[in-house]
Amino acid sequence: MKAVITVVGKDMVGILAKIANVCASANVNVEDVTQSILQNLFAMIMLVDISKCSVEFSELSQLLQEEGKKLGMDIHITRQELFDAMHHI
Repeated sequence: MKAVITVVGKDMVGILAKIANVCASANVNVEDVTQSILQNLFAMIMLVDISKCSVEFSELSQLLQEEGKKLGMDIHITRQELFDAMHHI
């Protein structure tokens, strides 16, 4: 099972590493990352494999949101099938 993590906020050093550490601690594999910096605004989309996740999806979401608060960033995770359904017309 896959999920999409989105991260938006002020650019700073170590964002990718901190988000990846949250994923690693929950046994979530980061498969693909795209990121941009637009006038000091950091935006990242990550495709992750949650099939071997060691915590419930809701707990993973909470862990990512807590890390986002520490970083002053907006972080969301959405299961890929829901993401695909929301963007399919």
